[in-house]
Amino acid sequence: MSKQDPHRDDPATTGHEWDGIQEFDNPLPRWWLWTFIATIVIAIAITIIYPAWPTFNGPTKGLIGYSSRADVAADIQRFKAANEAVDTKLSTVPLEDINKDPVLRSYAMNGGAAVFKTWCAQCHGQGANGVKMGSGYPNLIDDDWLWGGTIEAIHTTITHGIRSADDPDTRDSAMPQFGDILEPSEIDQLVQHVRAISGQSNDATSAKAGAALFADNCAACHGDKGTGGRDVGAPNLTDAIWLYGGDVASLTNTVTNAHYGIMPAWGGRLTESQIRQVATFIHESGGGE
Repeated sequence: MSKQDPHRDDPATTGHEWDGIQEFDNPLPRWWLWTFIATIVIAIAITIIYPAWPTFNGPTKGLIGYSSRADVAADIQRFKAANEAVDTKLSTVPLEDINKDPVLRSYAMNGGAAVFKTWCAQCHGQGANGVKMGSGYPNLIDDDWLWGGTIEAIHTTITHGIRSADDPDTRDSAMPQFGDILEPSEIDQLVQHVRAISGQSNDATSAKAGAALFADNCAACHGDKGTGGRDVGAPNLTDAIWLYGGDVASLTNTVTNAHYGIMPAWGGRLTESQIRQVATFIHESGGGE
C-alpha cells in the first residue's frame, strides 16, 4: 500500500488497497438488501411449512404434513389400480396362452423387461446373455437350458429358484466333489474324455480311459453320451456352452471341487404377475423353447 495514498482516510473507502485497486465502502442497494432479507425469511418459512429439521425420530413433519414418500406411494397405488385387471388376467391364464393375446403379450414383455433389469440383470447381464463365459451365470438367450427352456419350466425356475434355502420346492441337485473320490490321474482322464465328447483337443489315450470312469461316475446324471439331464439340472457336455469354462484348468476344477450355483426363489419377492412377465420376457427374448 502506498504511503502517499490520498484515499487513505476517505470515509467512502475501507482504507484497503491492493495493487492500486481501492476497496470502497458503499451501502448495498435497497432492493438487493430487501431481496436478501426476503430469501432468508422465505427459507425459514419453508423449513416450518415442509418437513426439514432432523430429529431423533425423523424429520419434523411441517405444518402441512407433506410427504414425498406418500406421493410416490399414491402414484404406485394408482398405477396398480389401473393395471389390476390385466395383472389379474395375466396371473390366471395358462402360461402358454399369454403369447396368444396381443395385449397380454405386450404388457408382459414390457413389464418383464423392467423386472429383469431391476432384479436379474446383476447376474445375467443387461442383455440376458450372462455376465461372461465361465462366470457361473447362465446365458438366457441361447438354446442351452439346465432345467428346461419352456415357459412352464422357466416359470418354475424363477418361482422356486435353484438351491434356494428359502423355498422347500427349489430346484436342487448336487454334483459330487470327485477330488474326494478319484485320484488326480483319474480326474485328468475324465477331463480329457469330456473334452473329447465336446469336440475339443484332447489326449486320446487318457480320453479312452476316461470313458469308463465317465460311465461309472457321471453318466447317471449327464447321460451315457454326456448330453445332459434336465431332471437334475445336469449340463450337456457335448456342446460348446460352458457355465464354468471348458478349458482343461476349468474342467479340472469343476470335476475336483464341483459347483453349487444358487439362484434366489422369487416366489416370495415378486407377484405372480411379475414372475409371469419376466418368464415371458426371457422365453420370448431368443432362448425359450
